Amino acid sequence: MSPPTIAEIIKDSEVQPELVQRIAVRESQPPLEVHPYNPSWPKIFLEIKQRIIRALGETAVAVHHTGSTSIPGLPAKNIIDIDLVVRDSTDEAEYVQKLESAGFKFLLREPHWHEHRFFYTYQPYAVNLHVWSPDCPEVLRHQIFRQRLLDCPEDMALYLKAKELAAFQIREHGGDMAQYNLLKEDTIRQILRNAFKDLGYIA
Repeated sequence: MSPPTIAEIIKDSEVQPELVQRIAVRESQPPLEVHPYNPSWPKIFLEIKQRIIRALGETAVAVHHTGSTSIPGLPAKNIIDIDLVVRDSTDEAEYVQKLESAGFKFLLREPHWHEHRFFYTYQPYAVNLHVWSPDCPEVLRHQIFRQRLLDCPEDMALYLKAKELAAFQIREHGGDMAQYNLLKEDTIRQILRNAFKDLGYIA
């Protein structure tokens, strides 16, 4: 595969739940509570990363800590988000059984969205594991977003406000993780646009 173009990186993807291929359902929903930053989160990520690498060997091309728990000082849900890049996310025989043997549950696939696959575990820590192929533009978007929050306190504060408001609305009116993420989507896109402007990707 070739590296993604700028046009591919800046393109927003629309949520299409009707195209999601659900493999299983979560045994329970994790609480949507935003916690103060926990300095142990990076160490927990490293433990999970080693677990993934032991399970997959060379099939694991890259393992990135992403999401709010990867941002020092940012309050977050007590869930470690990970982007796992494998040699080919469509070649499920290469990694699904190995990840399941390592304790990760295969929840869904999204062929329409960069051939995304999603796993999770609650033991011994809550983890959302996203599986992608190399040179996936969404992985780069995650890295750009993370770096923007690290570099820009104003955008970090904006994102925290969106997270807290989304969690409050879910607690008050009900909803699941997908709805929580959707409530943050406009703010995420705004922050990405700010980053893309500074990178010279858009005017």
